[in-house]
Amino acid sequence: MKLADNKATLSFSNGSASIDLPVYRGTVGPDVIDIRKLYAQTGMFTYDPGFLSTAACQSAITYIDGDKGELLYRGYPIEQLATTCDFMETCHLLLYGRLPDIAAKAEFTQRVTYHTMVNEQMQFFLRGFRRDAHPMAIMTGLVGALSAFYHDSTDIHNPEHRDISALRLIAKMPTLVAMAYKYSAGQPFMYPKNSLSYAGNFLHMMFATPCEDYVVNPVIERALDRIFVLHADHEQNASTSTVRLCGSSGTNPFAAIAAGVACLWGPAHGGANEACLNMLEDIQAMGGIAKVGQFMEQVKDKNSGVKLMGFGHRVYKNYDPRAKLMQETCKEVLASLGLENDPLFKLAMALEKIALEDDYFVQRKLYPNVDFYSGIVQRAIGIPVSLFTAIFALARTVGWIAQLNEMIGDPEYKIGRPRQLFSGSTRRDVLPIAQR
Repeated sequence: MKLADNKATLSFSNGSASIDLPVYRGTVGPDVIDIRKLYAQTGMFTYDPGFLSTAACQSAITYIDGDKGELLYRGYPIEQLATTCDFMETCHLLLYGRLPDIAAKAEFTQRVTYHTMVNEQMQFFLRGFRRDAHPMAIMTGLVGALSAFYHDSTDIHNPEHRDISALRLIAKMPTLVAMAYKYSAGQPFMYPKNSLSYAGNFLHMMFATPCEDYVVNPVIERALDRIFVLHADHEQNASTSTVRLCGSSGTNPFAAIAAGVACLWGPAHGGANEACLNMLEDIQAMGGIAKVGQFMEQVKDKNSGVKLMGFGHRVYKNYDPRAKLMQETCKEVLASLGLENDPLFKLAMALEKIALEDDYFVQRKLYPNVDFYSGIVQRAIGIPVSLFTAIFALARTVGWIAQLNEMIGDPEYKIGRPRQLFSGSTRRDVLPIAQR
């Protein structure tokens, strides 16, 4: 971050003296106006609900250009990473700022693999939940509970503790998600297998049983690995901001990530792919492709209450670059499983065609986002809809940890303390109860 050539001058119409505010320039993206001394100089705060125009931190991890439809991890385009690198390489990049060579990748993968098992007592903790509990309710509890089982690495200000916590979280999230699934399905838990890849091991823990050998389908393995890469980080979104805010208090990494899991659960955030697949199934129940036009007309009608899920994005005002990659993966998986004529996929393609051609959707820049196709892929793999968001949390954990570690290492970081525009009652006195 460096000072820009210009300053911002804030003037007031009531005759108060104007003030100059520093302007900082990042390597790419909009400049930012430094308002840290605004209150001291004017007695006023800024008002920005949803933080739509506020940079709460400086970061060197992920950059999004919504107008171009560009997503960069540490400067590398997501299209290149998703086609050239696997999830372990991506994790190394996000955590340490560089892509690993062969030796560094082998070492990092070995360190992650070493931590994939969880304490046996976690099983007893898990059994305290109802069998029909939502997986995200279970995951919020399990991730938070990690700090009770691995309290030797909970000092967020100790770099070694942060590093081992990062490895533990990345390694154990697939184990926890698979345990949550097996528990709800009434099946025995499957232990990790160190001979398998990160994605392959997750598939094994999800779908293997003690009764027979399970062979990982390489096409599905690659597809799942790509899902992890595409969801690994996404700049200062709601859950990442939650992790940063929670971590700013000095709480342990497991608690901060549990807060991120809880935030991700919301249907406007991580639950979007679940909502998208539910929408496709509702259209299918209405009559399938024959009803697509009618459904899209309902979407246009503001009074209908019908929403188009999986289209549009808070940041992207162009085609989500992750959606193109996910569509390719979707075709590969369906072809591998003999599901080329899958009715939901055909339905999705029909919806996308209308959205890309109809002026109503084109003018509003409602392009498909990554959630639109990832739900179809996960459904084809055999992952239940209720588990979609938990898999999102699994993939996003590395991004959360990278962002948390970056914040702790920033000498300018302080405990988060947003301000408010108070609109309640002014000071008043409490009357005795008989006089109220």
